[in-house]
Amino acid sequence: MINSASVDRVFHALGDATRRAIVEQLSRGPTSVTKLAQPHDMSLAAVVQHLQVLEQSGIVRSEKTGRVRTCRIEPGGLSVAERWIAERRSLWERRLDRLGEILAEESPSTIKKSGRSKS
Repeated sequence: MINSASVDRVFHALGDATRRAIVEQLSRGPTSVTKLAQPHDMSLAAVVQHLQVLEQSGIVRSEKTGRVRTCRIEPGGLSVAERWIAERRSLWERRLDRLGEILAEESPSTIKKSGRSKS
């Protein structure tokens, strides 16, 4: 079972358009905070706050070398969301498969009696 708090943190982090854009930027490779801030119309401090949310969720990791803070995607960071979505997909696929089986079991005479016609 997936830890609910972990799932909440990841989806909260990804629930903001700026943070998703930062993740997109980082998917191209490690980048400094200054470069991450350039395409956004906000202060460096605001970008740092977004990065903190991404770090707390486990999606991003940063390290400081001298005066430069470099951020990178944490490879397993999105796996929490991926597993949560996969579990839901699996559940609904099983339910829809079962519904398909039930509908396939209906005989033509049952369909005629109920007033429904096959198309």
